[in-house]
Amino acid sequence: MNSYFYKALDADGTVIRGLVEGHDASSAEQMLTARGLFVVRIRKSSRYLKKITDVLPTWRISRKEIIEFSSNLSVMIRGGVPIIAALEDIISTITNQHLKSTITDVKKNTEMGIKLSDALNQHPGVFPDIMIRLVRVGEETGRLENSLSEVASHLQKLEDLAATVKRAMIYPLFSLITTGIAVVFWLAYVLPKVMNVLIDSGVAMPLLTKILYEVSKMTEKYWYLFLLIPVFIFIIIQVIKLNPVTRYYWDFTKIKLPLIRLLVHNKLLALLSEQLRLLIVAGITIDRSLDVAADVMGNEVFKQAIQKSKEDITAGNKIFEALSLHGVFPPLFIRMVAIGESSGNLDKQFGFLADHYYKIVDDLSEKIGKMIEPILIILLGLIMGLMVAGVVLPMYDVFSKLSA
Repeated sequence: MNSYFYKALDADGTVIRGLVEGHDASSAEQMLTARGLFVVRIRKSSRYLKKITDVLPTWRISRKEIIEFSSNLSVMIRGGVPIIAALEDIISTITNQHLKSTITDVKKNTEMGIKLSDALNQHPGVFPDIMIRLVRVGEETGRLENSLSEVASHLQKLEDLAATVKRAMIYPLFSLITTGIAVVFWLAYVLPKVMNVLIDSGVAMPLLTKILYEVSKMTEKYWYLFLLIPVFIFIIIQVIKLNPVTRYYWDFTKIKLPLIRLLVHNKLLALLSEQLRLLIVAGITIDRSLDVAADVMGNEVFKQAIQKSKEDITAGNKIFEALSLHGVFPPLFIRMVAIGESSGNLDKQFGFLADHYYKIVDDLSEKIGKMIEPILIILLGLIMGLMVAGVVLPMYDVFSKLSA
């Protein structure tokens, strides 16, 4: 699917600009025309711009708001409220203007006879692919309210998982920031004053002291650069993620780093297990389920492993055999999939795996701070020890001469 920027007029003559996805410009224009818009201009967006625009909507619409929308719509449909009326009532309670505009567009398309799943599919940056697929399954089976309830439950698990990971990283990040501030303060404010006293006294400075003196001068002069370093790092990481090759190595590094890999790897396994469980329960074939899961993993290493496994399964291999060819899937994962495949209870096995890895991530979130704390203390001790040694060594030399 390609993305296209468009400029169009609605029935009232209002100019509307936005982004739409389609296989080509013609299909994208037909989609806009079906929504009652008169297309003035349409052009294909660049690959990098598409990646940026894919992220932007998520900054304006939170996952919690999508969870609330799915849950409320499920409850209202289960209560017998027609879908148009349900969307109208939900729109009246939404405070987020971007989400309100999106749901309003979904309602207009639904009124025109477009299926809810197709209406949601016109906003891929807002509604996740798994939600669209499950809604489509619910429409086909007549169990739309159950599908929406499953979507809300699934997204809530993802929200809880993300919150757990964030909670685990708060202490290490806080420690690194405070340690960095302390080091910069010593280098930019304390050490220059001490070093100036030593220089004025004519003391011969050892190599360590000379190095610290040069570093402190640089820090005192360019201290503001230390504030920009995190920004530069963030920008570099985002640029790395734009290219599939560099993104692969970045994601590979994350699942190989000590301590960090425990959290990231188990989080990805929990996400994969939950996605596959939900899709299989909905009746979606394993090959299509793997396609959906690969797109939402957010890790290029896992994505490629899943895609290659899907190709092997399509070629006739068993699921567990295809997965076992890739090192990212641990033995427990492979064994449980093998048992589920042979017993016909694959969805239950994925459910067990999801709960298992969720629990691991939850336990790690409480322990990782204690695991990283000794490393941070040793690191800070080494840095401060070098600084103190750089100051004490020339002073010790002075006192030695005085005592002689």
